[in-house]
Amino acid sequence: MQLTAYTDYALRVLIFLAVHEDRLVTIAEMASAYDISKNHLMKIVHQLGQEGFIETVRGRGGGLKLGSSPERLKLGDIVRKTEPHFHVVECFHQPTNRCPISPACGLASVLGEARDAFLAVLDRYTLADIVQEKPALIRLLETR
Repeated sequence: MQLTAYTDYALRVLIFLAVHEDRLVTIAEMASAYDISKNHLMKIVHQLGQEGFIETVRGRGGGLKLGSSPERLKLGDIVRKTEPHFHVVECFHQPTNRCPISPACGLASVLGEARDAFLAVLDRYTLADIVQEKPALIRLLETR
């Protein structure tokens, strides 16, 4: 499995917010820390807000914060909401499948099982699990 850059960046946004839970964060801060385009992050932040993963505070002194505690944000839920699809191979998407051996091939079921296992592992972890080293993460993000 390979996640899109969009999902990678969405996870980075949530990690940044989790390690800075004590204050509001700006998109500009995150863009600078990760060396990612502000415009790209704005699209990601917008979707994360629509999904309830983050909250935005408008106005002077505004910014972003997590929509709930890191312990409640399951990685599997985040990945499912940010990935456009989980078509590991062509035959996973019937409308565009042109593989001639699909009717007799067992690869799709094996890869489907692997995809489900991948997501099941992500479901066992929360955002809190991956930000346990907060001081180290903060230092790394500030040195950019």
